Amino acid sequence: MRDGDIARSIALRPIATVAESGLGLNADQIISYGCHKAKIASQVVTSASKNPRGKLVLVTALNPTPAGEGKTTTSIGLSDGLNRIGVRAAVCLREPSLGPCFGMKGGATGGGYSQVAPMQDINLHFNGDIHAVTAANNLLASIVDNHLYWGNRLSLDPAQVSWRRAIDLNERVLRKLPLDIRGELGREGAFDITAASEVMAVLCLASDIADLEKRLGDIVVGRQFDGSLIRARDLEVQGAMTALLVDALAPNIAQTLEHNPAIIHGGPFANIAHGCNSILATRTALGLVDVVVTEAGFGADLGAEKFFNIKCRQSGLRPSACVIVATVRALKMHGGVALDDLGRADVEAVSRGMANLHRHVRNVQGFGVEPVVAVNHFSADSDEEIDAIRSALEGLGVRVVLAKHWADGGTGATELAEAVMERIEGASGDVKLLYEDEMPLIDKIRTVATRIYGAGDVQFDEQAAHDLQALQGAGYGHFPACIAKTQYSFSADPNAKGAPDGHVLPVRGVRLSAGARFVVVLCGDIMTMPGLPREPAAKAIGVDSKGRIFGL
Repeated sequence: MRDGDIARSIALRPIATVAESGLGLNADQIISYGCHKAKIASQVVTSASKNPRGKLVLVTALNPTPAGEGKTTTSIGLSDGLNRIGVRAAVCLREPSLGPCFGMKGGATGGGYSQVAPMQDINLHFNGDIHAVTAANNLLASIVDNHLYWGNRLSLDPAQVSWRRAIDLNERVLRKLPLDIRGELGREGAFDITAASEVMAVLCLASDIADLEKRLGDIVVGRQFDGSLIRARDLEVQGAMTALLVDALAPNIAQTLEHNPAIIHGGPFANIAHGCNSILATRTALGLVDVVVTEAGFGADLGAEKFFNIKCRQSGLRPSACVIVATVRALKMHGGVALDDLGRADVEAVSRGMANLHRHVRNVQGFGVEPVVAVNHFSADSDEEIDAIRSALEGLGVRVVLAKHWADGGTGATELAEAVMERIEGASGDVKLLYEDEMPLIDKIRTVATRIYGAGDVQFDEQAAHDLQALQGAGYGHFPACIAKTQYSFSADPNAKGAPDGHVLPVRGVRLSAGARFVVVLCGDIMTMPGLPREPAAKAIGVDSKGRIFGL
């Protein structure tokens, strides 16, 4: 059966029942959005997030194929598996963006018997959070241009306005466009996808409503003619932006197909943003259950690195265990097999592709966490290919678990759950961040490039080098670097598979995210506004005669 058919075949429980049985919350402690969705009430978020007593498990992956390797599916399956072995667990995920939903990747609610539901609601307009982020982002943009229209009291230089508009769709024609403000007064504008908006990052990194408003006020929108920074608070708009986001700040509750709680909140991409669900959702879950499973987007070179160096740095959270999701097909791709041939058994290609997984394992170990490798099982995988993965990791002392949660739900992930609990029980708690706050920005970028990506050097174009020096001098040097690059390779070249060494990371631009408290570093051809593929996933989505959405 297809994912949608599987999801429809299982009767969901009322969300109040799931909240009570899985999180210990009564009906007065949630805000229902219909029968199967809810938000956690603010008083619960406040109390639970200040007492994160549970253990945190990070799920990451190797560099994926274009179809993805099932990291979200594995996170859900692991959560169900933990509950099946008697551990009170919840999964914390990001909210899907409409961009990939209608673009190349499709929905992001897991697959097979390891899904979160209601799938169509979560994939499309889930409780309005992403729309609220879009509105807050664009309110600030309209206030900026309105300020220019009405005389420009702050002497904002139109040519140095850095704030962009946002939309939660892939739309390449919005990467650059002229803005006519008044008469001959105009400027060049642009859109980012909402997942790349600084407002999204702020929502996901804020610790409470007061911190949210402060961070929104800190957002830099441009410069005066003399070069001085202008922030959102100078335009007196942070209060209105907070008002748009006050409901969106509350984490959402849904359920897995096995009726275990799923807390889904925030949606930054990992290739162009920091790739983690909200700090509030994670901390709240840790205050309500014993083990929380969360994911970090794409491969560990992006999502896990940013999870440690941005989310952990700003929140104080520390994972007790880490799962690296691998697939036979991705290893064959990194071993040189073309995408159209990944369905054919090829043990030698799997062995060659292990270089990619080895580097991810060593990188995670470098953060002080011993990973478990979960091989997300596909029916075409041969026993010989699975054995090749096991034998290649034996020398590193890494436990390899064959996970069959897609086909068997939580039952297919109980071995993985047991392996994760062993890691939790043996965890030292000594998580190491990659660099100190005091390290200069340029050196932070070089450290990530050389130690995580295997690069030989970093090449900064002239403007990027100038901007980094200016940010360092302006007092932003203590911020972490949020590197935006392709998810398909350790390098900035998506075609460089395996574990390339000695390559040069090309940095072509930097953006200050003062509210999110990091600096975005744009590398290679990465775009903060993706385009649609030749055959968008939207063409397969529709509504049947019974009003049911299909194709997600």
